[in-house]
Parts: sequence; structure tokens; C-alpha cells
Amino acid sequence: MSKLKIAIQKSGRLKDDSLALLKQCGISVDNGRDQLKVSANNFPLEIFFLRNSDIPQYIEDGVVDLGIVGENLLYEIDSELDVLRSLNFSKCRVSIAVPKNSKFTDIKDFEGKKIATSYPNTTQKFFKSNGVNTEVHAISGSVEIAPNIGLSDAICDIVSTGNTLFNNGLKELFVIMKSQAVLVKQPKPSREVNSLIEQLNFRIGAVLRAKTSKYILMNVPNANIQKVSALLPVLKSPTVLPLAEEGWSSLHSVIDEDDFWNVIDQLKEAGAEGILVAPIEKIIE
Repeated sequence: MSKLKIAIQKSGRLKDDSLALLKQCGISVDNGRDQLKVSANNFPLEIFFLRNSDIPQYIEDGVVDLGIVGENLLYEIDSELDVLRSLNFSKCRVSIAVPKNSKFTDIKDFEGKKIATSYPNTTQKFFKSNGVNTEVHAISGSVEIAPNIGLSDAICDIVSTGNTLFNNGLKELFVIMKSQAVLVKQPKPSREVNSLIEQLNFRIGAVLRAKTSKYILMNVPNANIQKVSALLPVLKSPTVLPLAEEGWSSLHSVIDEDDFWNVIDQLKEAGAEGILVAPIEKIIE
């Protein structure tokens, strides 16, 4: 029987978030310290722990079938790998940052300046698209110290919270792109492997949908059920259960978390009472 092979980053936040996602998908993994490959206990899956920059090549060569990487990496290497879905974690942005006391304000101010970065291709594409010639210095690690030691006038790096920039006396000036973790697959999986990919992708979809949704239940006058239901369009139809008090029902549905506070007043105006909101573990569609 074939096993699905997936590559994830061998250390760091992306690794932790990837393993957490697999666990939420019901996949049990005994991840021993410093192991480069482990097998799942309850799903035909092998996990390869690789350097982030190596994952796309392993997928292209068919050594692994799937990989979890950042969108920014795929952009940097001009990858044409098939992205199955965005995973809504490890969010960051690739930005140009300069010293806080810098007088840089416009993109044209960077003409002829030195830019230190771990993403030279991304940096060059950004400035070239804006008609600006810069001197790009490709370095690995601790990019943020480059301006302080005179190596560069600015940097291009990934930014999550901005704390690292602040602590090194830098400010974010331009955002080149926003990025998050994505699931990518090899170009030509076998039929059996592709079936396993679809199974895993289905599970991931159920988990991700649940993270952005809430289970909502409320008491509603029967005459207002249709009006209230129109405010909760997530599922095909709400569940309606009669209450002991005549003329009233309990309405159960799902709502996008981002929409809840936007419609709560409308629900109350429509006659909803005793509104309860609860988290959802999975949504199977």
C-alpha cells in the first residue's frame, strides 16, 4: 500500500503549526527529537522534516508528494508548483525596512542604494518593477543588523509582529507581499497517491472551515424564523426545534466568526433571544 509523503520545515513556527494541523486532522505522529522522517500511526502518511528552502525541489522531483511552505518562498524561487490551498497560519509580510531616522519616503529614494536581504529575487523584482536600480546584497540570517553595521542602507525581510525591526531601530516602509503557509503538491502523483492527497485535503478543509466559524443557537418567535435565518447564510438551512413554550423555537446554525458582531444587533432586532455561541471542531460539507 502506498504512503503519502509530506515535507514540512524541520524547525520553527511553521513546523509547529504544520504538526498541529495534522493532529487536528486526526493524524497521530510520534515525533522523536532530531528525526528526519516519521510515519503516522493511523494514516498512510510519512513526514519528512527538511530545510524550508529545500522543500519545493523535493516536491518537484517527486521525492515527496506534498509540502507545507510559505507563499513568500514560492515567489522568491519563481515556483510553478500547484497550490492546493492556503492554510491560514504562519502569516507574515515581505517588507522593505529602513533605519528609523532615515529620510527615505519614496521608492525613488532607493536609486543606487544598498539593500540587504535573504530574498534577493523578490527584492530585485520589486525594485525593477518600480524602475529603481539598487545594489542587492544576499545574506542569510540576521538581516536586520545590516544597516547598523554599515552593510546596507535598507533591508528586505519577512515581518510578523514588527518587534524585531523595532528592536533594531528599523521601521517598515513598503510591503512587497503578504504571505501565509500553503499546501503544495507534486505535478504528477500516482492515482493511489492522489486519492490519499484528496483525503488529507478534505480533512484539512474541514478543520480550517471550523476555525473561522462558530456554532450559534438562539430562541426565536416562530413568526420570525425566516427573517432570522436570512441573517445566517452559512449553511443551507438552520435546524429548528420547537420549545416547550408555544410559538417559540430554538434555531441552530453556523456563522462566520468575522460576521458575528456585524449581525448580532440585527438578530436581536429580528426577535432572537438567549443567543449562545460555541466553537466548532470540524465542519464536514
